[in-house]
Amino acid sequence: MKKQDTSWGKVADWYDKHLDDNNTYHAQVVLPNLLRVVDLQPSESLLELGCGQGFFLEKFATQSKKLTGVDLGKALIERAKEKNVPAELIVASADDLTILNGKTFDVITIVLALQNMKNLPAVMKNVNRLLSPGGRVCVVLNHPAFRIPQKTSWEMDREAKVQYRRTEAYLSEFEAKIDMNPGSKTNKQYTQSYHRPLQVYVKTFAKENFAITKLEEWISHRKSDPGPWSKVENNARKEIPLFMCVVLKRVV
Repeated sequence: MKKQDTSWGKVADWYDKHLDDNNTYHAQVVLPNLLRVVDLQPSESLLELGCGQGFFLEKFATQSKKLTGVDLGKALIERAKEKNVPAELIVASADDLTILNGKTFDVITIVLALQNMKNLPAVMKNVNRLLSPGGRVCVVLNHPAFRIPQKTSWEMDREAKVQYRRTEAYLSEFEAKIDMNPGSKTNKQYTQSYHRPLQVYVKTFAKENFAITKLEEWISHRKSDPGPWSKVENNARKEIPLFMCVVLKRVV
């Protein structure tokens, strides 16, 4: 298979420092909900596709010792090994249909990574191949309706005293170049993201005989500092989710 690379491997240092902050969405929103939804049992094996430097695998290690992580970013996998993440760690693309031949897993997770994978159909074909009979898949995404790269933003209607989410596009699929340090004019680093509407995800899941058995939408944990608009901002956070989680099971 042709050698590939990932834009996320190039921002490994930034991403590592970002996850050291205990007040991130990863730590405060995604992690506790993910552990609850997956409900991994000690006897179960888990594969994380797009595992990065093993942030979530480290937490799953308290529940099971049968863990495997795959990521195309060599620098990210190297950091996972430096951190002694207790999992088999593999540098490979999630759409590589030759990886982990002969192995299957009770649980497969793709956490905030599927939106950064270009070949969605091939990734889901791989998930189907690698999932054990009766197994389950957990996918967490930046919400496809409310967090569209460069096409959604928070706006304030001061006359109506409401904050809302402005959406400029939704149905069109597109690739976006994401500036990972927008406040800086030097040492710029970028990653690639792929927007897809919900129907694209659902149709791709169905093509591989997956049905959605659970869907949750997760809101921000953050609170505005006291001020004239804090109540409005906090109300908007409670109403507009930032993340979507789906659990898939094979139906055929």
